[in-house]
Amino acid sequence: MSDGIMSKAATMEIPISSNGDTGSLPEDDGLEQDLQQVMVSGPNLNETSIVSGGYGGTAEGIIPTSTIKGSGLHQPHPSPAVGGEEVVRGIAVEKFDIVKKWGINTYKVSCFPGRFGRGSRTVDLELETQIELLRETKRKYECVLQLARAFTNHFYSLVQTQHALGDAFADLSQKSPELQEEFGYNAETQKLLCKNGETLLGAVNFFVSSINTLVNKTMEDTLMTVKQYETARLEYDAYRTDLEELSMGPRDASTLCRLDAAQNQFQSHKDKYEKLRADVAIKLKFLEENKIKVMHKQLLLFHNAISAYFAGNQQQLEQTLKQFNIKLKTPGAEKPSWLEEQ
Repeated sequence: MSDGIMSKAATMEIPISSNGDTGSLPEDDGLEQDLQQVMVSGPNLNETSIVSGGYGGTAEGIIPTSTIKGSGLHQPHPSPAVGGEEVVRGIAVEKFDIVKKWGINTYKVSCFPGRFGRGSRTVDLELETQIELLRETKRKYECVLQLARAFTNHFYSLVQTQHALGDAFADLSQKSPELQEEFGYNAETQKLLCKNGETLLGAVNFFVSSINTLVNKTMEDTLMTVKQYETARLEYDAYRTDLEELSMGPRDASTLCRLDAAQNQFQSHKDKYEKLRADVAIKLKFLEENKIKVMHKQLLLFHNAISAYFAGNQQQLEQTLKQFNIKLKTPGAEKPSWLEEQ
């Protein structure tokens, strides 16, 4: 009797409403891998106990499978009757949930063949390679952007410290006649370094701003189109698979009507897919051209400004900002000057 109950539970169907609604079921990212195992062996009911007497049985009716050896059954000692019914009911409900999940997941596979790998996947190798290269490039540029911002913050602190140190030297120059000259030229040195530092900050801020625009606006806009393209490809594959399956079926009146509808849906999603594929190809082409143009200018700016600053070449540093149409705000601001592009 117990074998019959579990056999019935293992093969029972999960009722689905007429509109195919399975309730509020959470999406499972690992569903496809789990289903490959469960579809072969069915729901795992081995790691459990055999229940006799149905759901209303007592604890004495539970025989753990671990006590079954060969052809003999070793009856465990009866457990107390108090709470026994709740234990049996909990085990039965847990195993019913396993069967329920198995049935619903099987239903999902049959309803969404394209999503779970039943249909073939359309692949554009050249385009997919370019998309993956863009994603990798974006990750690397984000790293450069993060480091450049860190450099800016640290260098800003250095310039502020130089400014404060110069003020301290100038004050001591006025109050220490015997060391007036020494404090004086140290104050002038820090003042000059502070001025050159603000000029370098202007160049680096321009570099950071340009990289930020390239990464978080231009590249991101292209990747948004890529996401739309990938969604369209999934839909196209799903409707293509439906059409292929209907085409291989019988050609009665009902099937021909469904086949015509499937053909229309397939064509609509094919057009959408091909349009987005063309859009992605064009955006990738223009993005690459724009990236080269922007980075050529910004890398030259960064190199020339850094080199001039650490070489102590004030004239070359100022010339670099003029070359790239960068000007600083008027002196006297509380913070180092922010760049302005003409």
